[in-house]
Amino acid sequence: MDLIPSFSVDHTKIVPGIFTSRVDILGDQKVTTYDVRVTRPNIEPCIDVAAMHSLEHLIATYLRNDPDWKDQVIYWGPMGCLTGFYLILKGNREPKEIYDLLLGAFRSVENAQEVPGTQAENCGTYLMHNLLMAKWHARKFAAYLAENAEDPAIFQYPRADRLTTEDGRRFFDS
Repeated sequence: MDLIPSFSVDHTKIVPGIFTSRVDILGDQKVTTYDVRVTRPNIEPCIDVAAMHSLEHLIATYLRNDPDWKDQVIYWGPMGCLTGFYLILKGNREPKEIYDLLLGAFRSVENAQEVPGTQAENCGTYLMHNLLMAKWHARKFAAYLAENAEDPAIFQYPRADRLTTEDGRRFFDS
């Protein structure tokens, strides 16, 4: 069975950044999934669940209210490994083209006084939020993006080479 594309990314080499995960065609429209990697997998601690949940609410609200982008946003949500988020947008833009949007989104968390949608009627786990830790992670990631804006590594996935032996076995070359 082939690995899905996100599992072919070399997680030992990926750095925080904004990456194109996949481009799909739905009907006559391209849709792009972006990997917004906030921490280094298997090196830095993952984002704790409550802070991740708060970041999901805060940034989804920001993205869906941005006048230039709100009609392009299909989805914003956390990765299961808690090292980042997936953003799905209509169209197909290079990661650098959404850099300002995401930098603004993460910077906006600093000014949040509360997490939107944290009532029982609005959220399935409304008590599991941590605004202070969400601010810490957002501040750290925004500073990292700003400091590394010219580094191509924050926009280009490191791919894992998969070698095939003569007898058909496939493995990763580290």
